[in-house]
Amino acid sequence: MTDRRPLLREMFETAVAAASPDLCVPPHLPDPPPGRTIVVGAGKAAASMAAAVEEVWDGPLEGVVVTRYGHSVPTSEIDVVEAAHPVPDAAGTAAAVRILDLVRGAGPEDLVLCLISGGGSALLALPAPGLTLGDKQAISRALLRSGAAISEINTVRKHLSAIKGGRLAAAAAPAKVVSLIISDVPGDDPAVIASGPTVPDPSTSADARAVIEKYGIDVPRGVARFLASPASETPKPGAPEFALVENVVVSTAKFALDRAAEVAGSAGYEIIPLGDLVEGEAREVGAAHSEMALADATRSDVAPTAIVSGGETTVTIATDGGRGGRNTEYLLSLALELDGHPRIWAIEADTDGIDGSEDNAGALLAPDTLERARAAGIDPAERLAANDAYSVFEAAGDLLVTGPTFTNVNDFRAILIDRD
Repeated sequence: MTDRRPLLREMFETAVAAASPDLCVPPHLPDPPPGRTIVVGAGKAAASMAAAVEEVWDGPLEGVVVTRYGHSVPTSEIDVVEAAHPVPDAAGTAAAVRILDLVRGAGPEDLVLCLISGGGSALLALPAPGLTLGDKQAISRALLRSGAAISEINTVRKHLSAIKGGRLAAAAAPAKVVSLIISDVPGDDPAVIASGPTVPDPSTSADARAVIEKYGIDVPRGVARFLASPASETPKPGAPEFALVENVVVSTAKFALDRAAEVAGSAGYEIIPLGDLVEGEAREVGAAHSEMALADATRSDVAPTAIVSGGETTVTIATDGGRGGRNTEYLLSLALELDGHPRIWAIEADTDGIDGSEDNAGALLAPDTLERARAAGIDPAERLAANDAYSVFEAAGDLLVTGPTFTNVNDFRAILIDRD
């Protein structure tokens, strides 16, 4: 039996490399303005995007970007601040205040260059007037546990923020604003990525209240009052503040998936692309993909197959104390359904290098992964019920640990089905 984990790792690494800010940012940079160039930004790729700008920009720069702890890279002119993700902290709030102060000082001869990537919504955390950081932290934790889709979570975040949902761009008027955006959300909607700080917001406060009601989120009384008030409404499409705003998506999951699929194709695999819009409960998606893989494994007169997909699943947390994120949860569900099939291998990992809040990007699945975990005293089915997939792959030695990748185009998953 040929070990397919090296090929799976190569596919993942190719997907990550395809979304490198060094490649995707420079081609989309605007011309320098007559006045100042003010660089601001937020996200897990914000520091590496800032470094890419500094490498090629012709002229002086100033500014500040905020990224996740451990995701900073050296810069010379743009200040990089680290803050917490996925639950915001005071460092993110302080950075957001600095960013707003910078852009409010911009004039009509200036350029505000915004560098936005996934994770920016939690990192750029500035509560709306009358709300507290504690309010936002509590609601963030509840939403992250609820199984809500990222678009729903960010709908709530936008209406509780003083900087997201287009408010950053509004504060920068009358300067020209250009946002370069690395997408980490299914559909690549700039209004959803990092809660769209420079994008007019089509959602409403009523939409935010509906999300809270749908998932039974217990919000503080002050938050409920705020969401019922006109002050919670965001700037809308057509507002004059956006007349000089340009939002450009410079890298997407689809591009990264296509590059990874080329690697599998060169290795002799027939590609079954499922696209980059896969959403839903991670364990349910894993079970559905297992059915597809098992059906494909019955074919013997065709080339081996690679099922490739992206997107962002969710996890509804049933119990406290488990470890792992949506990537390992998907993979454990897939593994239990495959039941050690001898010709099926798989990977799921987040292209930012972090699965949930653990130290791994995801994991790899070999035919004997569960066997090795059981030999270490782990019951995989019990661990799935406890949202503790990390422990299974840790025991089997199949965690994928990459460290920060300094980019983020969402989750990458691939299933390889070999032939006899």
